[in-house]
Amino acid sequence: MFVIIGAVIVLASVIGGYSIHGNLSLLFQPIELIIIGGAAVGSFIIQSPSKVLGHVIKNAFRVLYAKGTSKAEFLEILGLLNDIFTKMRKEGLIAIEGDIENPEQSAIFGKYPSIFKNHHALSFICDNLKVIISTNVSPHELDDVMEFELETHHKEAMIPAHSITKIADALPALGIVAAVLGIVITMGKINEPPDVLGASIGAALIGTFLGILLSYGFVGPVATHLEHIAEEDMVSFQVIKIALVSFVGGAAPQIAVEFARRVIPSGDKPGFTELEEAIR
Repeated sequence: MFVIIGAVIVLASVIGGYSIHGNLSLLFQPIELIIIGGAAVGSFIIQSPSKVLGHVIKNAFRVLYAKGTSKAEFLEILGLLNDIFTKMRKEGLIAIEGDIENPEQSAIFGKYPSIFKNHHALSFICDNLKVIISTNVSPHELDDVMEFELETHHKEAMIPAHSITKIADALPALGIVAAVLGIVITMGKINEPPDVLGASIGAALIGTFLGILLSYGFVGPVATHLEHIAEEDMVSFQVIKIALVSFVGGAAPQIAVEFARRVIPSGDKPGFTELEEAIR
């Protein structure tokens, strides 16, 4: 919603400011858009392997609906981990085997439905719990393994932002290409009256204007938004990692989830009492 509002503000500010003294009809240059947009799409296809292309297209529209992890969802993650740790402490490590093999059928996981919306986090929890119950892994070894996995996941999550940033960086230059082509057309009209030449030169300069506007007003901000989304997504994984490492290191279930609570950003961090009441 805010992305759309921001885009409307950009257009209203630029076009509204220009319209005070300018002729709006001169801004309508569909050929310039075809040149710049087509060249941008083509260069994007050239720079992107098929897997990257699909990944970018799939995730680019997240700017319209991604909301990040809320306080309630963090509480569910912490509550789930507390229940799992408590069961492991009381009944033994192997007691959770059925839960992590089929989380959809698990009574513990069923208490926290929001975890099923985040398939990566669900897999991260289950996979690392399988390591814990099947091997005598030390806390620092588990921490290293999870950190390597998170680095890989983060690099993959940043691919859409990096790819779109490169397109944003190229748009001003593509706008110059469109402008140069417009000047070439203008030179072919050198014998025309000044008013015709002026209109033709103005139309050519619209290419530079569009390239810069699209880059810094729309495409670049979208790339930055996707980068923020990727960073926010990593928080839930860090929360899970801290809790698992703390528990393997010997911390009690409630202490392990309290340590994990500390890494949640302040805007979504549940209070100590809120967490205590949620897991009670």
